[in-house]
Amino acid sequence: MKLQGEARLLRIFIGEADHWHGKPLHEAIVLEARRLGLAGASVFKGFQGYGAHSRIHSAKVLQLAEDLPVLVEIVDTEEKIREFLPALDRMVQEGLVTLEKVEVIRYLPKGLP
Repeated sequence: MKLQGEARLLRIFIGEADHWHGKPLHEAIVLEARRLGLAGASVFKGFQGYGAHSRIHSAKVLQLAEDLPVLVEIVDTEEKIREFLPALDRMVQEGLVTLEKVEVIRYLPKGLP
């Protein structure tokens, strides 16, 4: 699938300790996005942050890292992202979800259309 031009970026801010049906939540989200044919997803792990409860989560050397922030980003057309939102709503019990317009420029290896 070639995705180019205006699209949507879905950002899902969750915690490392969040789970869905026995799997890490970030993994469950990526697998569901792939199952539904969304164009792409990436997961990023933060080393410090806080959320709605204002509790600092940090990966400092001298303390045990606990429930670090995780960011899942998914890019696709607005239609496909909006179709994905009900599934996401079932999976995310606590977190922040944002949606923004982006312009996609996709570079492919030489020889590919």
